Amino acid sequence: MIQEGKVKDKIEEVVTEDIWGSIKKFLDLGFHFGEDQNQIHITIGLLILVIISFLAASFILRWTRMFFTRKMEETDKLKFISVFKFIKYVTYIIVVFATLSFAGINITPFLAASAALLVGLGLALQEFFKDVMGGIFIMVDKSLMVGDIIEVDEKVGRVIDIKLRTSRAITRDDKIIIIPNHMFIEDIIYNYTQNHRTTRESVQVGVAYGSDTQLVKKLLLQAVEKQQGVLKKPQPFVLFQDFGDSALVFNINFFINDSFVDPRIKSEIRFRIDSLFREHRITIPFPQRDVHIYETPSGNTK
Repeated sequence: MIQEGKVKDKIEEVVTEDIWGSIKKFLDLGFHFGEDQNQIHITIGLLILVIISFLAASFILRWTRMFFTRKMEETDKLKFISVFKFIKYVTYIIVVFATLSFAGINITPFLAASAALLVGLGLALQEFFKDVMGGIFIMVDKSLMVGDIIEVDEKVGRVIDIKLRTSRAITRDDKIIIIPNHMFIEDIIYNYTQNHRTTRESVQVGVAYGSDTQLVKKLLLQAVEKQQGVLKKPQPFVLFQDFGDSALVFNINFFINDSFVDPRIKSEIRFRIDSLFREHRITIPFPQRDVHIYETPSGNTK
C-alpha cells in the first residue's frame, strides 16, 4: 500500500510537471529578436501580462475616479474627469514600461528615445502644453465655470464647455467661440459673473442745455421702472454725468441678473426714453459747431 501511494504521488508529480511545462512552453511562444543579452522576446506570456496590467490599472483608476467624484457637483465632476483623462494616459505609459522591465526587457533605449522625442515634441507643441496646463489650472482654482459670462477679444459669450485644451462659449448671436485655455492665464479676461450673477449696466443719453434736469431724472427712472429683466433691488439710479459740448449728459444705471441679454434690455430702455422725451418735449441734441467767416479787406499789398 505504501509503495502504491509513492507511485501514485510520483505519477501526479510527473503529470503536474508536464502540465506546467506545457503551459510554460505555450507562454514562451512568440517572436525573438536580437542576439544574446540584447535579445528581445515578444511572447504570449508578455502580451497576457500587459493585458492584465492594463485591466488592473483601469480598475484602480476607475475606482479612484469614483472615490474622488462621489460628492462632487455635476460641473465639477466633468472638469475632474477631463483632468483625469490626462492622468490616465500617463499611467498607461508607466504601466507599459514597468511591464516590459518586469518581463526582462531592457527599456533604457526606449527611455532615451522617448526623452529625445519628448524634447522635440515639447518644442513643437509648446502652445498645446500651455493650453493643457491652462485647462488644469482653470479646473483646480475654479477661475472659470460653465455658465460664466466672459468677454474675449471684445466678444461677449456664455461658457458652455470647459475641456482640457480649449473652452467653448456661445455669443449673443448664437456663434461659438473656441478659446485656447492658455488665454485665461496669460491675457486679461473680463468675467461678468465671477463674483455673483448680478451686474450693473447703464444707458447714456444727452439732453439739450436748458432742459429741466429733475424732469429728465424722473423720466429716466420711469423708463426702467417696468422694464422686464431689471431688478427692483438694488434700485436704479441716475447720474448727471457731465456738461458736454452740445448736451447735458446723463446715465441711467440699473441692475440685471443676466448680462448675456443686456443689449436687448438696453435697446428697449432707449426706445422708452425716446418716447418719454418726445411726450414731455425733452430734446436730444445733435453735435453742433459754430462756423465764423471773416472777410479780409481787399486791396493790393506791397
